[in-house]
Amino acid sequence: MSAEKQVAQVFIEMRAADPEATSALAVAQRHLEAGQKLSGLRRMRVFELRGSLPPRATLEELLHRSTQFYNPSKERCAVRADSADPAPGTGAEQFVLVFERGGERRAAAERWWRHETGARIEVREGVAWAMTFAEAIDTRTAAEALTVTLDRQHGLLCNPNFQEWRPAPEAGCPPLPWIATKPITRGPRARKGKASP
Repeated sequence: MSAEKQVAQVFIEMRAADPEATSALAVAQRHLEAGQKLSGLRRMRVFELRGSLPPRATLEELLHRSTQFYNPSKERCAVRADSADPAPGTGAEQFVLVFERGGERRAAAERWWRHETGARIEVREGVAWAMTFAEAIDTRTAAEALTVTLDRQHGLLCNPNFQEWRPAPEAGCPPLPWIATKPITRGPRARKGKASP
C-alpha cells in the first residue's frame, strides 16, 4: 500500500425518474422563495473511496459486481478518479452535498472490499443534489437557501440538527475529495421546533 492514499468519487443515479427529486423540486418551486428560479433538481448518491485503489477499469468492475454500491439494473454509475474528470451533469448545475453527521462511513462496503481485494479502504456515502436555475443568479447563495432547513419557508434538503452539508465551490464542479474534508459546513442553526427533515 502506498503512503499516499488515493481518492475516487462514485456518483450513483437512478435510470428512471427519481420520485424523491421530483417531489423535492415541486415543493421547492411551490413553497420556497428560493425555489422560484429553480428549474431542475437531481439527486445522486455519492461514494468516496480512499486508500490504495486499483486502476479505473478494475475499480469500475468491482463497483459493478457489488451490491454494496449500486444496482446496475436500476442505477447508473459514474466514476471520478481525478479532480479533472467531469462530474455527471451539465456543467451549469450547482452541487450540494448532504450526509448524516457521524454516519457517513460504510463499514459493510469496506469489509466487502477487503474480502474481494485484500486492501483496506475507507468508504463514505452522502447525497449530492444538483440544482439548475432558470436565470443567471448567484447559484451558490440560492442553493444554500434551498438546502438548509430553518423552518417551513426556508430550506428543504438538509436538516442541520443531524446532517452536514457542503456546497461545491463552483457550479458543475464538486471537489475531490468532498465528503472527508474539513472543516464541516454546519450552516445556520435550525430554529427550535421548526426544522423538518
